[in-house]
Amino acid sequence: MTVTAESLFAELFLPLYPEDARSDLGRARSEDANPADNPNIVAHLDEAARIFVEMAPTALGVAASTLDLDFSDASVHRLSVALTPERRDRLVGQGARGTPDNVLFNFVVHGAAYVGACIVRSHGGTWAVRRPLWESLVHLVSRAGEADLPVFHWWLKSLADPSGDSAQPSLADRYRAYVEVPCAKPEELPIIAPPDRALPKIAKGVRYDLFYKYLKAHLPELRDVGEAFPSPERFADYELASLSFDLVGDGRMLVIHGPTKHGLHAFWLTKEGFEKGAFWPCDSFPAPMLRVKGTGPDQKIEVLLSRDGKQSVIELLWWGP
Repeated sequence: MTVTAESLFAELFLPLYPEDARSDLGRARSEDANPADNPNIVAHLDEAARIFVEMAPTALGVAASTLDLDFSDASVHRLSVALTPERRDRLVGQGARGTPDNVLFNFVVHGAAYVGACIVRSHGGTWAVRRPLWESLVHLVSRAGEADLPVFHWWLKSLADPSGDSAQPSLADRYRAYVEVPCAKPEELPIIAPPDRALPKIAKGVRYDLFYKYLKAHLPELRDVGEAFPSPERFADYELASLSFDLVGDGRMLVIHGPTKHGLHAFWLTKEGFEKGAFWPCDSFPAPMLRVKGTGPDQKIEVLLSRDGKQSVIELLWWGP
């Protein structure tokens, strides 16, 4: 039987909500449960995070030194790797479901407090308390704007089975997208080249050797694409129809992008080489596009594509997803 975020919530968590919250979940998730800003309530969340640090190694069967839950961004990524379906199923089978004795229930509610505490400590987030306490959000102000982050629901979604052929975003994926990327300081990156340098498009015949020669000719400052950049064999498998190059962030990052029969690939490189990549599946016609809008700190990237005949626009910060 497929495990979904909804089935986990209904089976393990909903029975433990106060009756008024259970009858109106929308209100429970939006209503401030600490209007007086009582610090003792927030202290309970901090204590839950501390308890999680102690309980996680035993619950997951992973050495504490391996998880190293030090409230850093990196610790969320280490934790995310350990959240496998096999461990989920083992924990859910311990203790009666729908009761406070269930191990997965306790693991998730304390884990939500831990991830929230990472955002509070590392990025200046503030708790927006809800009732029950595990529904609490983290209010984060970043250059992407303001957001109330539902860390508890990140956990439920990350523990769910994949839907169809699409990969299930992990806890780390959501943390990266909603915390690390908006709070990044890419303006501290070294400049690769002047942003107004002319970088012609490789219009056809895209091959790895041609791509490598292009970089040597047009961007000699970029000495290496980095170990994590796709291998020549992987690069060939993409069957890129063309390849375009844009310097963004006042020349601090290079965005390389090109369409295939199945979608649009994009790669972000710093002076040290490959930083991240993205792929958007879409229709081949009209051809997808990536374009840079604006200059300076407010510079953005737009991805224009069509899926099943429906046009859509995806907006990104210049340093990528």
